[in-house]
Amino acid sequence: MQASSLRKPFAAASASRAVCLRVLGALVLFSSAAPARAANITSYSVDGGGMQRQYLLASPLATPPGPRPLILLLHGHLGTAANALGNGRVPSPLSAWLNIVDREDVLVAALQGLKGADNRTGWHDCRLDASGNPRADDVGFAERVVAQLVQAGRADPKRIYVMGMSNGGMMAYRLALQMHPAPAAIAAVSSSMARTSACASAAAKVSVLLINGTADPIVPYAGGQVGLFGRSTGTVIGAEATRDFWLRVNGLTNTQPTTSSIPRADGADSTSAVRTVYGPNKGPQVEMISIQGGGHVEPSRRFHYGWLYHRLVGEQNGAFESAEEAWSFFKDKLANP
Repeated sequence: MQASSLRKPFAAASASRAVCLRVLGALVLFSSAAPARAANITSYSVDGGGMQRQYLLASPLATPPGPRPLILLLHGHLGTAANALGNGRVPSPLSAWLNIVDREDVLVAALQGLKGADNRTGWHDCRLDASGNPRADDVGFAERVVAQLVQAGRADPKRIYVMGMSNGGMMAYRLALQMHPAPAAIAAVSSSMARTSACASAAAKVSVLLINGTADPIVPYAGGQVGLFGRSTGTVIGAEATRDFWLRVNGLTNTQPTTSSIPRADGADSTSAVRTVYGPNKGPQVEMISIQGGGHVEPSRRFHYGWLYHRLVGEQNGAFESAEEAWSFFKDKLANP
């Protein structure tokens, strides 16, 4: 296992929100709480098809020996693992995982995607028509990271979870379909499954949390072309169709859901969040949080983007913290035997 200091940065693009920074030159109007450093962060590498693939591991400050839950964290298109854990010009809301790491005694491995034909970092998800995506074996990369940490006695093989944003969420769906062993649960934000898919149907039951904005201008809630400024990066089936797919896989199609509203934290929030849950907490379970009027951005109570960013990607919901919601969904679920 190779480790190095976080001070040796990845060579990939520097911010998961680089699309905004490059279009606008600089994003100076935002408010964001600094991510808490309640975790050790170390850089590791694994061999991946003849090349070294990199990831950042966030671990509790006090680390007694023994296996613990492991979350694979997948940045979005143009993003980096470092930004997902709070480094960079505009820290990602995913960096709220740093608080959870130490409080809940878990590991978070933020994986670094490679550059594709579009010269942007991303993931080889299931979209056959996303020609700009990398063509690397990202499923194998994730499997090797898990194997490395399980074999070292650090990760519990029954408690492997995946969370991704945007292209990272689409990759999370691919891991749910193809990773072996399958993760116990995934959370996908601002993502949907491929319309023209390279992936076969799921081989195992996997609990799934979906968080989607109904006014997402990049990954349309109802499905269709993915992209910004008219530039297509493949097509998806839509959020509700994705939910229905996983209801079928998990045998929950005829299950009566429970529906509730998530209270607003700010009366000025123009969006609203509705939670619909199918199945028991221990799984298999499918939960969908629809952000009415929400855009292509992680809901967060602490990390808020400014109006220029919202003009591009839509409104950000502030009723809950996406990382905390994912952990609440994950923590009671074990992988199917």
